[in-house]
Parts: sequence; C-alpha cells; structure tokens
Amino acid sequence: MPDSKETLLEVNNIEVIYNHVILVLKGVSLNVPKGGITALLGGNGAGKTTTLKAISNLLHSERGEVTKGSVIYRGEPVHHLSPEALVKKGVVQVMEGRHCFEHLTVEENLLTGAYTRRDGGAAVAADLDMVYTYFPRLKERRKSQAGYTSGGEQQMCAIGRALMSRPETILLDEPSMGLAPQLVEEIFTIVKNLNENEGVSFLLAEQNTNVALRFAHQGYILESGRVVMEGPAAELRENPDVKEFYLGMSDEGRKSFRDVRSYRRRKRWLA
Repeated sequence: MPDSKETLLEVNNIEVIYNHVILVLKGVSLNVPKGGITALLGGNGAGKTTTLKAISNLLHSERGEVTKGSVIYRGEPVHHLSPEALVKKGVVQVMEGRHCFEHLTVEENLLTGAYTRRDGGAAVAADLDMVYTYFPRLKERRKSQAGYTSGGEQQMCAIGRALMSRPETILLDEPSMGLAPQLVEEIFTIVKNLNENEGVSFLLAEQNTNVALRFAHQGYILESGRVVMEGPAAELRENPDVKEFYLGMSDEGRKSFRDVRSYRRRKRWLA
C-alpha cells in the first residue's frame, strides 16, 4: 500500500496548449503518493497521454507546452527540466505503443535503459537479472530482434527498459492497448508485483477502467481535459456513475448504447 504521508508527484492546475492555439488540458491537478499505483482513466482523447507527457517533459517534440500550473517532484518544480534530467531524478515514461528499438535485440533494448547510470557494470547486470526474474519471457527472447517479438513481449520490454534506469516512479501509458485480455492481466500483475516488491510508484494512463481500478490504489477520471472524479480505487469501482458509464453496468443491468448516449446531460459531476 502507498505511504500516504509522502507525496512524490504533484500536478497543480496545469493547462497544456498545442500549436499555441489548441487547449488540451484545462486545469488538471493530481497527486501520486510514494509506493502507490495511481490510475489516470478516461476515454480516447480525454487528455491522459498529454498529462503524462506534461509530467515527463515530452510535449515540445509535438509543439505542446504547459502554459499554466506546475509539476512538482519531491518538493521541487520539474516542468522546466529536460526529459533526461527527469530520468536522473527517478521519473521515466513508458510510451503508448511500446516504442522498442526494432533492430536491436531484446537485451540490447533493456540495456539502453541504463544509459544514464554511473554505478558500474555489476549493478547494471544485477538489475538485468532482476528484470528477467519479473519477465521470464524476455529472458527466453533476449537474443531476438525486438521488432520480431509479439506486442505483449514488446510491452514487457518497454517496461523492463524503464526499470533498468532504476526509477522511483514510472509513467505507464496505455499498457493494455492492443493486447489480449490474458496478457493484460499478466502485465498488470507484474506491475503490482514491482510496486509491492521493488517499491516502484506508478502513474498509469488506461482506457480499460475495469482492470485499472482492480490493480490501482487510487484513480482520477479525465474528460475533455478536466478531472471530473477522483478517489480511492475501491470507492470508484463502486460509484454508480463509474459503474454505468465506464464499467458498462448499472443497478438495472447493462445499458444499451442508445441509453448511454445522453450520459453527458445526466452526469452528476458535470452538472
């Protein structure tokens, strides 16, 4: 369970604009406690990926910028740091779509995650063994070119590469995207084990609300660039609005799409 006494990451009322005109985030605030799994939920286009990139300072490559608010890590503003400097502080992002180096082997991909480290080859080798312990499938495929591995193996490789930087916090973007349900369950279980055994804190953006709320400690729901609901994951799972509009169930049973179309008018938190 997270240490509720210590907040690692604070996002305070940030606004993000792309191309100087397109307002994507409209005052987003959230906290990530040390040792916790925090889920950032919402549909496609809600602003989840933009929020992660605002934290990891990867917006500039897409002509985006944080125009208001602040991002604080361990009490220090970090929204003006380079992505590399943020990695050195212990924050690393696993991008949506895996983004492995396709021409490199799985093991070479993993070792690229250690490029900022200065603690010697023995420590890096020990962490490589640790990654293979959590992802035995990667050990089997370690000499294979990453581009020829499956989507699930590439997702494992991307998470393993992030672990090789010795992170304190991992920003994990859409880990379930394009994967079979059994693989999704496997990857979320590994995330849970890394959190509990290695003390890694996670902020994960995820459209699969059902699985995310089963593994997370707390959640934030984004809609149209705003946080519309937040709270402990167990409470969000039981919230009638979340059950109806995000988990596809309600007290009357599953709703048809025709019934759900009017949900924007009826959501209590947007009233």
